[in-house]
Amino acid sequence: MATLIDWITQHSSQAHWLIFGGALIAGIGIPVSIDLLILASGLLAATVVPEHTAHLFLAIFLGSFCSAAIAYWIGRLGGKKLLTFAWFAKLLPPQRLEKIQKFYHKRGLITLIVGRFIPFGVRNCMFMSIGMSSFSFKKFLLWDLIAVSIWSSSCFYLFYKIGENYETLYAYLKTFYFLIFICLGVTLIGLIWYKRTRKKTTEIPKN
Repeated sequence: MATLIDWITQHSSQAHWLIFGGALIAGIGIPVSIDLLILASGLLAATVVPEHTAHLFLAIFLGSFCSAAIAYWIGRLGGKKLLTFAWFAKLLPPQRLEKIQKFYHKRGLITLIVGRFIPFGVRNCMFMSIGMSSFSFKKFLLWDLIAVSIWSSSCFYLFYKIGENYETLYAYLKTFYFLIFICLGVTLIGLIWYKRTRKKTTEIPKN
């Protein structure tokens, strides 16, 4: 995945096509993180190719939307056979899969909105599980259009703002890391002191 991000950065003028393609590939189950793609698109738009901001946003928006449709049809056509794959069964065992499908039928839109913000492959498995339940594809597209709009807009804006203010944020991060280092050092010294004090206490012979 790091190699893909480096490749996108090196070819920043065509980054929107690479991000769109990467999102489509993620839909068929290849381990490409859409979360990292939207991070890259937001940062590139803010720092390297601001003239392609609209292209980068549309690439991640349309790519993620089409990726979900691909995952849906993999689930629709693959059905219960998907449970034979270890990675799918590990992320969504049968009991959890059944709960997600029931929850989706009751609160479909909310499920998709929340699911859009869950990384690490769970999002794709959720789309596949919806396909497995033979839920209406048209309704799925309509609800996911709303969900992907909320997710892509908020995340792209967040990462874009981070890119715009990366110098200021970096200065704060250095201070934060320094404070964390001090806290860890004090904690470590405290633990060593506590263990030594406790050891000396247990070694004192009782009269």
